[in-house]
Amino acid sequence: MKITILKERQTNEKRVAATPDAVKRFIAAGAKVTLEKNAGLAAGWLDESYKEVGAAIAATPATALKAAEILLCVNAPENIEELPEGILLIGTLNPYANKEKLEKIASKNISAFALELLPRISRAQSMDILSSQANLAGYRAVIEAVSVGAKVVPMMMTAAGTVAPSKVLVLGAGVAGLQAIATAKRLGGVVSAFDVRPVVREQVQSLGAKFIEVPVDKNEAAETTGGYAKEMSEEYKRLQSELIATTAKTQDIIISTALIPGRPAPRLISTEMVESMKQGSIIVDMAAASGGNCELTKLDEVIEHKGVIIVGYSNLPSRCAGDSSSLYARNLFNFISTLMIKDGAITVQWEDELIKGTLLTHEGKIVHPQFLSTSSAA
Repeated sequence: MKITILKERQTNEKRVAATPDAVKRFIAAGAKVTLEKNAGLAAGWLDESYKEVGAAIAATPATALKAAEILLCVNAPENIEELPEGILLIGTLNPYANKEKLEKIASKNISAFALELLPRISRAQSMDILSSQANLAGYRAVIEAVSVGAKVVPMMMTAAGTVAPSKVLVLGAGVAGLQAIATAKRLGGVVSAFDVRPVVREQVQSLGAKFIEVPVDKNEAAETTGGYAKEMSEEYKRLQSELIATTAKTQDIIISTALIPGRPAPRLISTEMVESMKQGSIIVDMAAASGGNCELTKLDEVIEHKGVIIVGYSNLPSRCAGDSSSLYARNLFNFISTLMIKDGAITVQWEDELIKGTLLTHEGKIVHPQFLSTSSAA
């Protein structure tokens, strides 16, 4: 069994799909592991640290891929045509944005697994790449806000006077939002949070934040069966906009995390809202890669609009690449070792619901129900 890890080539990507610890675990499970030269360097791991645990280092991608059976990735590879036919490709494949790549992957007879599609069930928690990366992204969002701002977060009482604590509003109380709340509270901020799902109120309050909400019609579901926030009615959106507009005026920092899987990010912060905010206040738009929650967000830029700073980084986990890579690599190891390896050989449990839920392409076709319409062969 041969596992390969290539250097990530996406702009602003510093993470790596396997750390030395993960490689050690794979080798103990009976695998041979090869990494492209400097694959882990941006995340803080030298080639020597991989060699010490038994991995081989290849000078080029082609050499690393020679005889590969499993390719692990953080992002879908750009060089699909160079991948060996029939391999297993496992990672974050972003199929909603990479529909053309799916056809190419299928044409190479590659069995591709997008782990962001894992069913949200208890036994998948140790494999949940979305949660592990969102946790770090939520933490990093607050750090980015603090780093570009001119105001401290905690209350400070000095002989020269008292500095009031920063007011922080978090839009969206999923994994990233809850971590942003926890981080802002640890730093001493006065935190409020908004979410369309009333069910998260207790989680928000347990972290010491105030939960603000629009009353939801009992007949209008606020989340999908998978636990994600869903798009709400036009009347709800109007009330939501009014609530956010009123609250934003008093905030020093806004962290926006709202996403709807497979859809553009909901627009929550208008230009008018931004212009109503205090001079020096900050917005960190964690949905920048999906179009942004803020109307003025510019992808991968930090801009200023009438005294308000707007941060639009698309890859916050990469900005703490060491820890995010460690968690990501453990997620991949747990998925592979549980569902694909038996007695040191590849034995995929094709009927398992976790395999079925993540399998995008197999035997020359796109097979995932959500993406069948993209395949002429389906």
